[in-house]
Formats: sequence, C-alpha cells, structure tokens
Amino acid sequence: MSDSIRVGFDAVPLANDKMTGIGWCEAGQTEALGKLFPNDKYSYNLFRCPTQEQTESAIKRLNGFSHGNIDVNYSGFLGRIYRVLTWFLPIPYNIFFEGKNDIEHFFNYIVPPLTHGKAVVTVHDMIYKRYPETVRFRTKLNLKIALKRSMRRAEVIVTDSEFSKKEISYFYPKYASKIKVVPCGVDRNHFKPCDDIKRISTVKEKYQISGDYFLYVGTLEPRKNIPVMIDAFCEFVDNCKTTEHPKLVITGQKGWLYDSIFEKVKERNVESDIIFTEYVSSEDINPLMCGAKAFVYPSIYEGFGMPPLEAMSCGVPVIVSDAASLPEVVGDAAILCKPDSTDAFREAFLEITSDEQLRESMIQKGLQRAEELSWEASAVKLHKIYEEIMNGEK
Repeated sequence: MSDSIRVGFDAVPLANDKMTGIGWCEAGQTEALGKLFPNDKYSYNLFRCPTQEQTESAIKRLNGFSHGNIDVNYSGFLGRIYRVLTWFLPIPYNIFFEGKNDIEHFFNYIVPPLTHGKAVVTVHDMIYKRYPETVRFRTKLNLKIALKRSMRRAEVIVTDSEFSKKEISYFYPKYASKIKVVPCGVDRNHFKPCDDIKRISTVKEKYQISGDYFLYVGTLEPRKNIPVMIDAFCEFVDNCKTTEHPKLVITGQKGWLYDSIFEKVKERNVESDIIFTEYVSSEDINPLMCGAKAFVYPSIYEGFGMPPLEAMSCGVPVIVSDAASLPEVVGDAAILCKPDSTDAFREAFLEITSDEQLRESMIQKGLQRAEELSWEASAVKLHKIYEEIMNGEK
C-alpha cells in the first residue's frame, strides 16, 4: 500500500451555496477523509464561476470543508464553458489544474477526458433511466451524451446503496464489475437532538410556524411525490377530531415542474395548514427538524436519501416511501408507505399523533440507525477503494 495518496475532488457539487444531496455527500465524505487520513493530500478542483462574487463565495465554502491536508486547486477557466465543450471535444481536464494526482474523484456522474490520475466516479442513481419523465431535459441530455463514456473512463464506479448498484448493473451491465457501494452518512455533530427549546422557537418564528408540524425537506420536483403527501395530509386533517392538528411544513428550493404542488394546495383549500419555507440554511435545519412531530419523505426514487437519516439523527420519527433505496437506508426505524397510497400516509400521520409509545420507539430506533451510518464509516470504505486502486487491485 502506498504511504500517501494524492486525490483531486471535482468541486462543482460544493460550489453552490444551496447545495443538493450530491453536494452534501461530497462534503461529508471528503471532510471525513481529510480528518481520518492526514498523511494523504487532497484538493478541491474548482473552475471559475460565472461571476467573481460567485467564485469568491465558492472558494470560501470550500475552505470551510478543508483541513490542513485539503486545499483548493483553482482554474481561471470558466467551468460552464468547459463542461459544454466536452460534449463535443475531448478537451483534457488535466491542463486546467496544477499538480499530478494519483486519483481524480468526480461525485456528479461525469468524468471529463484525460484526468491526471485514475478516475473514480460516483453515480448516485438511475432516475433518468427509470423515471425519465421526472428529470429535466438538460440533465437527461447530459447523461445520455456523457454517462456511458464516463463509466468507461472510470477505474471504479462508486454508488450510494445496494439498490443503486442493482440499478446501474441493470441499465449498464458492461460496467457492473466496476461498481462499489459506499453508503452515505450523517453528521451527528450537526444533526442531533436539540434540547434548546428557545432555539427551536426562534427558528419556528423565523419561518412563521406555530404549533405542531410535520416536516418535509427536499427539492420541489416530480420524483419527490409531494402531491401524494399533500393529499394524505388533507385526509388526515379531515379525520382529526380536533382543530389543533399539526401543520405541514414543506422546506426546499424549487427544482422544476413544481407548479402542480402549489396548485394542489389551492385546490384542496389548505393554504393556512401548509407552510412553504423554500431553502432553509444549514444552521436552521437542525432545530427545524428537532421541532417536528414527524419527518415525512414520500419520494418515489432515491439513490440513498439523506434527509430521513438526518431526521433520525435529530431524534424525530420518520415516515418514508417503501420505494427504491429508502427501506435500505431506514431499516426498521421508520414507518414505510407505498408511494402511491394516500391512505398509507394518512394512517401514518394518524398513528404518529395518537400513539406516543410508537413515537418514542421510533425515536430510539432512529437514533440507533443514525449511529450505524456515519460519514467516518463512509470515508473508510471510500479510502479502501483508493488503496485498492493504488495497489493495482482494480
């Protein structure tokens, strides 16, 4: 085994100040790698952003994830232009960044041509193949053009779950032997039970939330299955024997094809019971989760699905779809519902609010499950893959 490894990380998923799950996956794994393997040398490869302000903000963000052995490797070339050009021309990635890494890891599906080191790519799921109607055209086009050659260029394909491994193997059997599973984790220093009632109250006031509430956190887009959750919540409200029922708080930035979500709320005449907060900052998300009666995640397709695990780590009961990787992630610590069943989600809402013993049992199981899936454990598995590549075992 090599004494030390030099690894470059594609920084694109981390550059946006409103990161999605892919960005948080990269942040969790790379930050843990830096702490656990101080003899290695890591760098975030960052192309120039469209504006100087965005570039400076991205560098600041990356420095926040860095340690003594992780730095920022900056290129003044505009990243957006480079990514479009590589659709048509095999422009070498390695001419834009200084230094020579042993491994280049790309966390967002696409490996560019001619990297310094051997390429590792994380392919999180096959949503664009399994449910193409839920993916925006630009993303489908990019994956259709570039994913197959990315997997061909990669020494190893990393994915987040056994479910996603099966999906990738099904659609791309030629590359099945390259796939390794590295589950995502949860930052239990950030997502943890909050006993600061004042902090929870302050955050609730900030987002104009009063009383009890169910919470959803995620992008507003078709595959998240939010209309089914809204219908189930409305039926729950109709079945409540008291007017003091929990509200439904929907947190997340707008993705695409989200108009039907707001139309559904108007159609059901529940504007006063459903609160949209849009994107919530990372410092507010912990108390917001901790204050919830339950966390709800009705998605029809996830390569992993970190928000339910984060909610469990906060000591909050979780209701999820019995779909894709979600049963694998939550184990026996959540209420599972068929994704198309408003009845199942409605009954879950009723159980959570009426059965305190069940709620307490779910909290304890959730906390235990969160302990089993940490970013440290994820980083150890990823580093083993790097070692195998260095030793020629791949």
